[in-house]
Amino acid sequence: MKEKISQIKDLVSELNEHRHAYYNLNAPSITDKEYDQMFDTLKKLETETGVVLSNSPTQNVGYYPVSSLKKVQHPIPLLSLDKTKQVAELCSLYKRNFVLLMLKLDGLTTKLVYEDGKLLQASTRGDGETGEDITHNIPAYRNVPLTIPYKDRLVITGESYIHTHDFERLKDTLRDSNGKPYKNARNLAAGSVRNLNPAECAKRCVYFTAFNVLEGMEDDPYSDSRQMRLSLLKPLGFDTCPYITIEGPAPSEELVTTAINSLQAEASKRQIPIDGIVAIFDSLSYSKSCGRTGHHYKDGLAYKFEDEQYETILRKIEWTPTRFGEIAPVGIFDTIEIDGCDVSRASLHNLTFIKNLELVPGCRILVSKRNMIIPHIEENLDRGQYTDIVPPNCPCCGSKTWINRRKTSDGRVVETVHCGNSACESQILRKFEHFVCKKAMNIEGISAAILERFLDLGYLKTFQDIYHLDQFREEILSLEGFGEKSFSRLWDAVTKSRDTDFVHYLVAMDIPMIGRTKSRILNTVFSGDLDAFEAAATGNYDFTSLEDFGDILNHNIHAWFSDEDNLRLWRELQKEMNFKSMEESTMANVKENPFMNKTIVATGKLEHFTRNEINNRIISLGGNPGSSVTKKTDFLICGEKAGSKLTKAQSLGIRILSESEFLEMSEKASA
Repeated sequence: MKEKISQIKDLVSELNEHRHAYYNLNAPSITDKEYDQMFDTLKKLETETGVVLSNSPTQNVGYYPVSSLKKVQHPIPLLSLDKTKQVAELCSLYKRNFVLLMLKLDGLTTKLVYEDGKLLQASTRGDGETGEDITHNIPAYRNVPLTIPYKDRLVITGESYIHTHDFERLKDTLRDSNGKPYKNARNLAAGSVRNLNPAECAKRCVYFTAFNVLEGMEDDPYSDSRQMRLSLLKPLGFDTCPYITIEGPAPSEELVTTAINSLQAEASKRQIPIDGIVAIFDSLSYSKSCGRTGHHYKDGLAYKFEDEQYETILRKIEWTPTRFGEIAPVGIFDTIEIDGCDVSRASLHNLTFIKNLELVPGCRILVSKRNMIIPHIEENLDRGQYTDIVPPNCPCCGSKTWINRRKTSDGRVVETVHCGNSACESQILRKFEHFVCKKAMNIEGISAAILERFLDLGYLKTFQDIYHLDQFREEILSLEGFGEKSFSRLWDAVTKSRDTDFVHYLVAMDIPMIGRTKSRILNTVFSGDLDAFEAAATGNYDFTSLEDFGDILNHNIHAWFSDEDNLRLWRELQKEMNFKSMEESTMANVKENPFMNKTIVATGKLEHFTRNEINNRIISLGGNPGSSVTKKTDFLICGEKAGSKLTKAQSLGIRILSESEFLEMSEKASA
């Protein structure tokens, strides 16, 4: 069967080349008799195998355009995988179950549904829950079986893509919906697959490669194996995604890296566009037991290659006042596409960062997306042209700017630009934005635009004024965009926010360097008692006695409370609130926080935390950081090169978390 499928593919390819030479080039490459013999052989093989490819010359199938793409619901969500750049995180998967390393194809995820041996429907992944029907374009693909010798229901997922050599050939002759050349093979594939006219799709050389079986083949004795199901697709005429298996429960990072390099070489050899490697469990039942989030399945990881850097031109530097008076610089540059997104701006952090890179408008820069999320300027290709670019005046209020120089813990000097006007409208707006945000008073529905409007109209001068907006009810109702319902929602949100606790209230006060983590520590130290904390802050309490509370933070707390306006705000605003007891807020947290009152140990090298930082994060979540693994340990967080602690945790059946899993769970718990 395998040999016959291979013959079919070879004959289809060869016959199509001869058809092109005859009809399009007017230069026949073989005689009519030879062509007919090959054609008959192909037809015979298709009858014997039951496999007919979408581009077979035996199919006189017309291309039927559609007027729109219908929506398709996915009963089994087509979600992505979490991402990593750490080979160590891939290695940690092997310790849990047998893993396949596969190419991460760079195209458009596509689902095919077959019933009674015939293609019933093709659709895109869309948002995972709802995709688009692209069945009309499948006859225009180069390698999708239209009929197969499998009569039960079969649902497979894979990638629609265009080979890199085909993209290089096509990119200069085609334009996207905006009239611009396609930037990469992925965009061209996505545009081709979703084209309403199959005749246009047929010109784009779109291929499909399967990487998973969603339904079907359950009766096979090896049906729980992902790789066995993929192997069963080949006799049906499908191309399947290349993968590598590594034997043994704990391969070294070197061995996994070698396998990744081998897969990359295979992709390059076959001109297959990829943007990473997928590590996924082979056992489908184990994969299912891993569960999922709303965004991704938890049965594997997508390993992304190192951040690519893209050249562009820095056009200008924008300066924006923050709520603490620092004027933050942002670089604006010619738009570039990174990971499918248009990027045209990135934070420049501070004046020191600008000086170190010698950045000035007009210079050529290299930009990346660090950790696949945050745009970052990595290098200046035109150094040596730096001139002073510090704005002499605040761009908001016009006040004279000044430069602050501070030393970091490692001895570096960092310069920042500041506006000295505490009445600067931009600073005030940012402070109100912070006050109403989720981690502070959590007043839903009050956007920055609404706050700015109310400030301009004089409805808001202090935070207390938010809780008395009802006195401006009639005026607000007369504003464009407001009505009874919208005002009612706003006032309900304000009223709801009165029920708060120590942590949210302290965060809302916006004491420099006091966020949720430090507020939770102080909540524990002072048992949720605001008066006790005030007494310490206005007295001689040494906050450096608390772990990770340094001299600067100690100074910030005492300095803030020594300001009469701040102290008045702290006391008067409490009169507007109904404070939950520490027990009430703790119980609420326990329901949503899996780390509350749990003992958590971290081991290995972590990407996002130092040892003190991870321990503080654990404390902020209500957990107890441990130093050694015992029977009382509830979680072990594993970084790179985890050693004996990991082995002991596995022997005790303790739940093991990768750093990314811990971050995901802690973000939910902190929400």
